[in-house]
Amino acid sequence: MRLGLVTIPRPVAGGPSTAERLQHIGREAERLGFAGIWTTDALGRGFPTVDPLMLLTALAGATSKVELGTCVLQVPLRHPVELAHRVQTLNLLSEGRLRLGIGAGSTLADFQAVEADYEGRFKQLPQSLAAMRRVWAGEPVYGPAVSVWPGTEGGPPVLLGAWRSQRWIDMAARECQGWIASGIYTTWEDLEIGIRMVREAGGERVVMANIFTDLRPEPEIHPLAARSKITLTCPPDEAKARLERLAGLGVDDALVVLPFDQPEQLEQVRALWPR
Repeated sequence: MRLGLVTIPRPVAGGPSTAERLQHIGREAERLGFAGIWTTDALGRGFPTVDPLMLLTALAGATSKVELGTCVLQVPLRHPVELAHRVQTLNLLSEGRLRLGIGAGSTLADFQAVEADYEGRFKQLPQSLAAMRRVWAGEPVYGPAVSVWPGTEGGPPVLLGAWRSQRWIDMAARECQGWIASGIYTTWEDLEIGIRMVREAGGERVVMANIFTDLRPEPEIHPLAARSKITLTCPPDEAKARLERLAGLGVDDALVVLPFDQPEQLEQVRALWPR
């Protein structure tokens, strides 16, 4: 099982700027041997957020080896052709390190913020992905074709973040390059069942994302961590045991979320899983 990092920037009073913190986290994650750096996607949540593709573009310039991924990008919030063009750009600038985790979205406020169709999001997701793949193949979608930048043909590997249901598991296994589960919403039981379904459908990669982590004796409980089903907000020995359990279930990538103002925990977490 590979260990990756999810970075969720938030305003921090004093000290390095947000850009400096991100660059430091990227360099440290790569130095310590984390397999990837991923980020989330949010718009209308009532607190400042950053665009995930722009964030990963900044990290692409600060790193050279690690995967860069979204967990997950809410595709129905965007126009598929324009989104495919931006994804193509990031895939180019990251030299093929992008892993595009996509999803239908689950937060009404995000859709309201951009006047997107919340009720139609599950229908829109596969339609948009099909349109994006046509863009990456150099085919016209609604008008003239968007020229494909040499070396980015076909687009990046796509992973599907979705609930454990046969429809989405089949899509993740047969039409995408993996399934992304969330530590916020997925129980241990659901994860075990989902992994079995993925393997039976022929899927090769299972990513467990958004595992909120804080190894301090008195951790700061993030609002999402407070209702998360699978976390590493616990003493180090227990965190290691939970990582062992994830690996035993067949998770290929465990993506931990560390407090944005606590990059020193990167080394502590990596020491729990040095493989």
